[in-house]
Amino acid sequence: MNSIKRLYRSYREAQKARGRKRKALEKKAIRTAFYSQFLKPGHICFDIGANMGNRTEAFLEIGCKVIAVEPQGQCVEHLLSVFGRNPNLVIVNKALDKGPGEQEIYISDAHTLSSMSKEWIECVKSEDGPFKDFSWDKKVTVETETLDALISQHGKPAFCKIDVEGFEYNVLQGLTQQIDALSFEFSMGVIYTTMKCIEYLAELGPTVFNYSLGETMKLELPEHVDRSRIIEILENMPREKSTGGDIYAMRNS
Repeated sequence: MNSIKRLYRSYREAQKARGRKRKALEKKAIRTAFYSQFLKPGHICFDIGANMGNRTEAFLEIGCKVIAVEPQGQCVEHLLSVFGRNPNLVIVNKALDKGPGEQEIYISDAHTLSSMSKEWIECVKSEDGPFKDFSWDKKVTVETETLDALISQHGKPAFCKIDVEGFEYNVLQGLTQQIDALSFEFSMGVIYTTMKCIEYLAELGPTVFNYSLGETMKLELPEHVDRSRIIEILENMPREKSTGGDIYAMRNS
């Protein structure tokens, strides 16, 4: 009887593993299809805040040269172990900021939530915040670089994804030139910093915007809109609709 139970457990675990693998492949296919509207094989792509590389994976699948910027050592080790042999990948173990130097990053017990923004952390861990059950008890000092410097070293990207948990405006201030397309994460709790990002990008040159919610991998607007319209949409977005998502900014020329 015990051997039958063990066989059944093994069978169930194998089924679950196959299910997890199938879901992972489905998510990869959805991300790859979504980002293919911005990228083509051979394009340069920046993945700022690469973390464990689920976007890096999609960018490589498209056939891009990917510059993955990630300050957390644990995440860099994972990126190297999974993607390190891919000749199209360059991993930069730094953070981006408005200037070169050093900055503290607050390490969360969930690596995806580590942040260089105290303000963002205070917001998301508040009593009604989406991540109130997590902690940021450790901090480390990391080297910082700018987007402009990254472009000088690796070329201008066709697309730049920025996901740095509330530090997006600092990252964008290190950019003084337009990029054809980029995305940055927004959080409803600190939506005014999102407005600053939008205004900053619009000042760099003619820019239109769209957005996605959560991890939907779907643009919410049928066509891109100008800065005043995207700000109006965000200002009137009910908090219960979403805690955040990503803003997509495209050069309009």
